[in-house]
Amino acid sequence: MQIFKTVESLNGYLDGCRERAQSVALVPTMGGLHEGHLSLINKAKECADVVVVSLFVNPTQFASGEDFEQYPQSPGEDIENLQQRQVDALFMPQIADIYPQSQESDYDVGELGQILCGISRPTHFKGVAQVVARFFDIVKPDIAVFGEKDYQQLTIIRELAKRKYNTIKIASVPIIREPDGLAMSTRNNYLSVKERARAPLFYKALREAREELESGADIALAAKRALAALSKSFVVDYVEILDANTLTEITHKSEEIIIISAVRLGGARLIDNIVFRRANV
Repeated sequence: MQIFKTVESLNGYLDGCRERAQSVALVPTMGGLHEGHLSLINKAKECADVVVVSLFVNPTQFASGEDFEQYPQSPGEDIENLQQRQVDALFMPQIADIYPQSQESDYDVGELGQILCGISRPTHFKGVAQVVARFFDIVKPDIAVFGEKDYQQLTIIRELAKRKYNTIKIASVPIIREPDGLAMSTRNNYLSVKERARAPLFYKALREAREELESGADIALAAKRALAALSKSFVVDYVEILDANTLTEITHKSEEIIIISAVRLGGARLIDNIVFRRANV
C-alpha cells in the first residue's frame, strides 16, 4: 500500500493508473476504522482495479460544540487494517490540501439536508457535500463507496453525483452490525459499559416497528410506538417511517420503506435504519 499526503503525489500515482487503463474506486473515511468501513473496501475491490481510501476528519461537517477535537482516531491501527485488506493507496491530506483558500463552491444540499439529522445538525450535510465534492475533484474516481448506516448522507451524495459528477457511480454497502445488533460506528467508542449494554435496544425497537408494519399496522401508529419504546432508553432525536428512495412521506407509489432514527445515549449520538420492500407492490 502506498501512502500519499499531498494532492500532487496522489494525482501523479492516479495518472499512472489511468495510463494503464485501470479503474479507480474511492472510499472516503474519517478513520477510526471498524468492520463497517472494511466492508466498503471489500466492495470497492470488487468494483475497481485500484482502491483509494482517504483518512480525513472533516471540520466542515462539525458544528460548534460537536466532537471534532475528540473524534476517535487510530491512524496506526487504520494503516495496519488497510494493509491487511491490500488497499492500493491511502490518502491522508492536511486541511489546507482539502480546503485551499482559493476554493469557492456552492454546496446547497436543498431540502434533503434540512430534514431528519439536518434539523438538529443544520450545517452538517453542507459540510459532507463539500468534502465529498472535493475528494471527487481530486481523485476523479470511477466509483465511490459509502455505507447505508448514514442513509440520509448516502441519499444526499447520490443527488450530488447526479447533479455534478454523473460519471461517478455511487455504490453502497448494507449496515454491518455487532452480534447483538448494534450498528457498527466509530462513535460507539463513546459508550460506557452500561450504555453499551443498553445500546442494542435501539435496533430492537426498529425491528419491532418493521414487524408491526409487515403485520399491517398503521404507519403513524407504528412510528408512535417506536418513539415510545425508544424514549424508555434513549433521548430521541427523531424516528420516522418514510419512502426509502426519496425520504419523503410514503405514498401508494412507494416501493421501499425506511424506518430511520437518531438517538442519544450518554455522550454518543447513534443513528440506524431498516429498509425493506413494501408488501403488495
